[in-house]
Amino acid sequence: MKMSRRGFLKMVGLGGAAAVAAAPGKARASAREEAVGLLVDTTLCVGCRGCEVACSEQHGTEIEGCGDKAVFEQRRVTTPGTLTVVNRLDAPGKDGSPRYAKSQCMHCVEPACASACLARALDKTPEGPVVYHQERCLGCRYCMIACPFEIPRFEYDKAAPAIRKCELCAQRKDGKGPACAEACPSGALMAGSRAELLEIATARVWQNPDKYVHHVYGEHEVGGTSVLYLADVAFEKLGLRTDLGSRGYPELTQGALGVVPFVMTLWPPLLMGLYTFAKAREERVSKSDGTEGSHD
Repeated sequence: MKMSRRGFLKMVGLGGAAAVAAAPGKARASAREEAVGLLVDTTLCVGCRGCEVACSEQHGTEIEGCGDKAVFEQRRVTTPGTLTVVNRLDAPGKDGSPRYAKSQCMHCVEPACASACLARALDKTPEGPVVYHQERCLGCRYCMIACPFEIPRFEYDKAAPAIRKCELCAQRKDGKGPACAEACPSGALMAGSRAELLEIATARVWQNPDKYVHHVYGEHEVGGTSVLYLADVAFEKLGLRTDLGSRGYPELTQGALGVVPFVMTLWPPLLMGLYTFAKAREERVSKSDGTEGSHD
Protein backbone atom coordinates (compact mmCIF):
# COMPACT_ATOMS: atom_id res chain seq x y z
CA MET A 1 0.00 0.00 0.00
CA LYS A 2 1.41 3.37 -1.03
CA MET A 3 1.51 6.14 1.56
CA SER A 4 2.15 9.79 0.93
CA ARG A 5 4.49 11.85 3.08
CA ARG A 6 1.50 13.72 4.49
CA GLY A 7 -0.26 10.46 5.28
CA PHE A 8 2.77 9.06 7.05
CA LEU A 9 3.24 12.17 9.19
CA LYS A 10 -0.45 12.09 10.04
CA MET A 11 -0.04 8.50 11.22
CA VAL A 12 2.94 9.57 13.37
CA GLY A 13 0.87 12.32 14.96
CA LEU A 14 -2.02 9.99 15.71
CA GLY A 15 0.35 7.40 17.15
CA GLY A 16 1.91 9.95 19.51
CA ALA A 17 -1.49 11.13 20.67
CA ALA A 18 -2.57 7.54 21.25
CA ALA A 19 0.50 6.88 23.37
CA VAL A 20 -0.27 9.82 25.63
CA ALA A 21 -3.95 8.88 25.85
CA ALA A 22 -3.07 5.30 26.71
CA ALA A 23 -0.73 6.31 29.54
CA PRO A 24 -2.11 4.97 32.78
CA GLY A 25 -3.68 7.49 35.10
CA LYS A 26 -2.72 7.67 38.69
CA ALA A 27 -3.98 4.63 40.56
CA ARG A 28 -3.64 4.51 44.31
CA ALA A 29 -2.78 0.99 45.43
CA SER A 30 -4.66 -0.28 48.44
CA ALA A 31 -2.54 -1.19 51.46
CA ARG A 32 -1.86 -4.91 51.50
CA GLU A 33 -2.43 -5.35 55.20
CA GLU A 34 -1.80 -9.10 55.06
CA ALA A 35 1.54 -8.61 53.31
CA VAL A 36 4.65 -9.58 55.24
CA GLY A 37 6.27 -6.78 57.19
CA LEU A 38 8.85 -6.03 59.85
CA LEU A 39 8.46 -4.19 63.16
CA VAL A 40 11.60 -2.52 64.51
CA ASP A 41 11.29 -1.57 68.19
CA THR A 42 14.37 0.57 68.75
CA THR A 43 13.83 0.61 72.52
CA LEU A 44 14.73 -3.10 72.56
CA CYS A 45 17.73 -2.99 70.21
CA VAL A 46 21.05 -3.63 72.00
CA GLY A 47 23.30 -2.97 69.00
CA CYS A 48 24.58 -6.54 68.73
CA ARG A 49 24.38 -6.39 64.92
CA GLY A 50 23.16 -9.97 64.81
CA CYS A 51 20.75 -8.87 62.08
CA GLU A 52 23.68 -7.68 59.97
CA VAL A 53 25.46 -11.02 60.41
CA ALA A 54 22.32 -12.98 59.47
CA CYS A 55 21.78 -10.78 56.41
CA SER A 56 25.37 -11.19 55.23
CA GLU A 57 25.18 -14.97 55.67
CA GLN A 58 21.90 -15.10 53.77
CA HIS A 59 23.35 -13.18 50.81
CA GLY A 60 26.93 -14.45 50.93
CA THR A 61 28.50 -11.05 51.61
CA GLU A 62 31.08 -9.86 54.11
CA ILE A 63 30.08 -7.90 57.20
CA GLU A 64 31.94 -4.70 57.98
CA GLY A 65 33.90 -4.71 61.25
CA CYS A 66 32.24 -7.78 62.74
CA GLY A 67 32.43 -7.47 66.53
CA ASP A 68 34.13 -4.08 66.29
CA LYS A 69 32.31 -1.34 68.22
CA ALA A 70 34.32 1.27 66.30
CA VAL A 71 31.81 1.01 63.45
CA PHE A 72 29.39 2.99 65.62
CA GLU A 73 31.70 6.02 65.62
CA GLN A 74 30.18 7.25 62.37
CA ARG A 75 26.82 6.87 60.72
CA ARG A 76 26.73 4.15 58.08
CA VAL A 77 24.42 3.66 55.11
CA THR A 78 23.55 0.54 53.17
CA THR A 79 25.79 -0.54 50.29
CA PRO A 80 25.49 -3.15 47.50
CA GLY A 81 27.19 -5.62 49.84
CA THR A 82 25.57 -4.49 53.11
CA LEU A 83 21.79 -4.48 52.76
CA THR A 84 21.07 -3.57 56.37
CA VAL A 85 23.10 -1.57 58.89
CA VAL A 86 22.73 -0.75 62.58
CA ASN A 87 23.70 2.72 63.78
CA ARG A 88 24.10 4.08 67.29
CA LEU A 89 22.14 7.27 67.91
CA ASP A 90 23.68 10.46 69.22
CA ALA A 91 20.95 10.80 71.85
CA PRO A 92 20.25 8.13 74.50
CA GLY A 93 16.78 6.77 75.20
CA LYS A 94 14.51 7.88 78.02
CA ASP A 95 16.14 5.37 80.34
CA GLY A 96 19.58 6.80 79.60
CA SER A 97 20.89 3.76 77.72
CA PRO A 98 22.26 4.01 74.16
CA ARG A 99 19.79 3.75 71.31
CA TYR A 100 20.45 1.83 68.11
CA ALA A 101 18.47 1.77 64.89
CA LYS A 102 18.46 -0.70 62.01
CA SER A 103 18.25 0.68 58.48
CA GLN A 104 17.15 -1.16 55.33
CA CYS A 105 14.59 -0.94 52.53
CA MET A 106 11.22 0.21 53.90
CA HIS A 107 9.19 -1.86 51.38
CA CYS A 108 6.63 0.87 50.75
CA VAL A 109 3.03 -0.14 50.17
CA GLU A 110 3.20 2.08 47.07
CA PRO A 111 6.91 1.96 46.16
CA ALA A 112 8.23 4.97 44.28
CA CYS A 113 11.18 2.91 43.01
CA ALA A 114 8.88 0.44 41.23
CA SER A 115 6.75 3.25 39.83
CA ALA A 116 9.82 5.03 38.45
CA CYS A 117 11.34 1.90 36.88
CA LEU A 118 10.75 1.99 33.12
CA ALA A 119 11.58 -1.70 32.69
CA ARG A 120 9.56 -2.97 35.67
CA ALA A 121 12.76 -4.36 37.16
CA LEU A 122 11.43 -3.51 40.63
CA ASP A 123 8.15 -5.02 41.66
CA LYS A 124 5.93 -5.04 44.75
CA THR A 125 4.98 -8.68 45.23
CA PRO A 126 1.56 -9.72 46.57
CA GLU A 127 3.39 -11.15 49.58
CA GLY A 128 4.74 -7.69 50.47
CA PRO A 129 8.47 -7.40 49.63
CA VAL A 130 9.66 -5.09 46.87
CA VAL A 131 11.95 -7.30 44.78
CA TYR A 132 14.43 -6.70 41.96
CA HIS A 133 14.64 -8.52 38.60
CA GLN A 134 18.15 -8.04 37.24
CA GLU A 135 17.30 -9.51 33.83
CA ARG A 136 14.90 -6.61 33.20
CA CYS A 137 17.13 -3.80 34.49
CA LEU A 138 18.28 -1.13 32.01
CA GLY A 139 20.69 0.48 34.46
CA CYS A 140 18.89 3.84 34.32
CA ARG A 141 18.99 4.18 38.14
CA TYR A 142 15.71 6.13 38.24
CA CYS A 143 14.83 4.01 41.28
CA MET A 144 17.71 5.59 43.18
CA ILE A 145 16.39 9.06 42.43
CA ALA A 146 12.77 8.18 43.21
CA CYS A 147 13.30 6.46 46.57
CA PRO A 148 12.59 8.92 49.42
CA PHE A 149 14.72 6.78 51.75
CA GLU A 150 17.73 6.61 49.37
CA ILE A 151 17.94 2.83 49.61
CA PRO A 152 18.63 1.26 46.17
CA ARG A 153 22.39 0.88 45.62
CA PHE A 154 24.15 0.45 42.26
CA GLU A 155 27.17 -1.80 41.74
CA TYR A 156 29.42 0.77 40.07
CA ASP A 157 32.51 -1.42 40.39
CA LYS A 158 31.15 -4.42 38.46
CA ALA A 159 31.26 -5.17 34.74
CA ALA A 160 27.61 -6.27 34.85
CA PRO A 161 26.25 -3.98 37.59
CA ALA A 162 22.91 -4.41 39.30
CA ILE A 163 20.76 -2.66 41.88
CA ARG A 164 21.01 -4.11 45.37
CA LYS A 165 18.63 -3.66 48.30
CA CYS A 166 16.91 -5.62 51.05
CA GLU A 167 14.12 -7.86 49.74
CA LEU A 168 12.91 -9.05 53.15
CA CYS A 169 14.40 -12.43 52.26
CA ALA A 170 11.64 -13.03 49.71
CA GLN A 171 13.78 -15.78 48.18
CA ARG A 172 13.58 -17.91 51.35
CA LYS A 173 11.26 -20.90 51.06
CA ASP A 174 9.19 -23.07 53.41
CA GLY A 175 7.51 -20.10 55.02
CA LYS A 176 10.71 -18.70 56.48
CA GLY A 177 10.65 -15.00 57.30
CA PRO A 178 13.42 -12.40 57.13
CA ALA A 179 16.72 -13.79 58.44
CA CYS A 180 17.38 -10.63 60.45
CA ALA A 181 14.20 -11.07 62.51
CA GLU A 182 15.00 -14.72 63.21
CA ALA A 183 18.48 -13.80 64.44
CA CYS A 184 17.49 -10.91 66.73
CA PRO A 185 18.13 -12.01 70.36
CA SER A 186 16.41 -9.07 72.07
CA GLY A 187 13.03 -9.08 70.34
CA ALA A 188 13.70 -5.74 68.68
CA LEU A 189 12.74 -7.24 65.31
CA MET A 190 9.45 -8.97 64.65
CA ALA A 191 8.16 -10.31 61.33
CA GLY A 192 4.50 -10.83 60.49
CA SER A 193 1.65 -9.38 58.50
CA ARG A 194 1.54 -5.60 58.31
CA ALA A 195 -1.90 -5.56 59.94
CA GLU A 196 -0.73 -7.72 62.82
CA LEU A 197 2.41 -5.68 63.36
CA LEU A 198 0.43 -2.43 63.35
CA GLU A 199 -1.84 -3.83 66.05
CA ILE A 200 1.11 -4.89 68.18
CA ALA A 201 2.92 -1.58 67.72
CA THR A 202 -0.17 0.49 68.50
CA ALA A 203 -0.87 -1.60 71.61
CA ARG A 204 2.67 -1.03 72.87
CA VAL A 205 2.31 2.72 72.47
CA TRP A 206 -1.06 2.86 74.25
CA GLN A 207 0.03 0.55 77.05
CA ASN A 208 3.27 2.48 77.58
CA PRO A 209 2.38 6.13 76.89
CA ASP A 210 5.35 7.45 78.85
CA LYS A 211 7.81 5.20 77.05
CA TYR A 212 7.13 5.57 73.34
CA VAL A 213 6.74 8.40 70.87
CA HIS A 214 3.00 8.39 70.16
CA HIS A 215 3.34 7.34 66.56
CA VAL A 216 4.15 4.20 64.59
CA TYR A 217 6.54 5.29 61.88
CA GLY A 218 5.54 3.80 58.54
CA GLU A 219 1.83 3.55 59.27
CA HIS A 220 1.08 6.56 57.06
CA GLU A 221 4.40 7.85 55.70
CA VAL A 222 4.49 7.88 51.87
CA GLY A 223 1.23 5.92 51.80
CA GLY A 224 2.48 3.37 54.33
CA THR A 225 5.50 1.09 54.56
CA SER A 226 5.84 -2.60 55.37
CA VAL A 227 8.72 -1.86 57.75
CA LEU A 228 7.44 -0.11 60.88
CA TYR A 229 9.32 1.63 63.68
CA LEU A 230 8.74 2.32 67.36
CA ALA A 231 10.96 4.70 69.32
CA ASP A 232 11.29 6.68 72.53
CA VAL A 233 13.30 9.42 70.82
CA ALA A 234 12.43 11.63 67.85
CA PHE A 235 12.32 9.64 64.62
CA GLU A 236 14.65 12.18 63.01
CA LYS A 237 17.36 10.97 65.38
CA LEU A 238 16.90 7.46 63.97
CA GLY A 239 17.75 8.85 60.56
CA LEU A 240 14.13 8.60 59.41
CA ARG A 241 12.63 11.44 57.40
CA THR A 242 9.59 13.13 58.91
CA ASP A 243 8.89 15.50 56.01
CA LEU A 244 7.48 12.93 53.59
CA GLY A 245 3.75 13.28 54.18
CA SER A 246 1.19 10.52 53.87
CA ARG A 247 0.66 10.59 50.12
CA GLY A 248 2.09 7.73 48.06
CA TYR A 249 5.00 8.92 45.93
CA PRO A 250 3.87 7.10 42.76
CA GLU A 251 0.99 9.59 42.54
CA LEU A 252 3.54 12.31 41.89
CA THR A 253 5.39 10.47 39.10
CA GLN A 254 3.21 7.77 37.58
CA GLY A 255 1.32 9.97 35.12
CA ALA A 256 4.46 11.36 33.51
CA LEU A 257 6.53 8.18 33.64
CA GLY A 258 3.67 6.08 32.34
CA VAL A 259 4.07 7.69 28.91
CA VAL A 260 7.73 6.73 28.63
CA PRO A 261 7.34 2.97 27.98
CA PHE A 262 4.79 3.69 25.24
CA VAL A 263 7.09 6.25 23.63
CA MET A 264 10.06 3.87 23.88
CA THR A 265 7.97 1.17 22.19
CA LEU A 266 6.56 3.50 19.55
CA TRP A 267 9.72 5.27 18.44
CA PRO A 268 11.64 2.34 16.84
CA PRO A 269 8.91 1.47 14.31
CA LEU A 270 8.28 5.16 13.63
CA LEU A 271 11.96 5.81 12.95
CA MET A 272 12.11 2.69 10.76
CA GLY A 273 9.11 3.99 8.87
CA LEU A 274 10.76 7.36 8.34
CA TYR A 275 13.91 5.64 7.13
CA THR A 276 11.95 3.41 4.72
CA PHE A 277 9.99 6.40 3.42
CA ALA A 278 13.15 8.44 2.85
CA LYS A 279 14.94 5.49 1.23
CA ALA A 280 12.04 4.85 -1.15
CA ARG A 281 11.96 8.52 -2.08
CA GLU A 282 15.70 8.50 -2.82
CA GLU A 283 15.28 5.44 -5.04
CA ARG A 284 12.42 7.08 -6.93
CA VAL A 285 14.46 10.24 -7.44
CA SER A 286 17.47 8.18 -8.51
CA LYS A 287 15.38 6.16 -10.96
CA SER A 288 13.80 9.33 -12.27
CA ASP A 289 17.23 10.91 -12.81
CA GLY A 290 18.43 7.77 -14.58
CA THR A 291 15.39 7.77 -16.86
CA GLU A 292 15.87 11.41 -17.75
CA GLY A 293 19.55 10.79 -18.45
CA SER A 294 18.73 7.95 -20.90
CA HIS A 295 16.71 10.36 -23.08
CA ASP A 296 19.80 12.45 -23.59
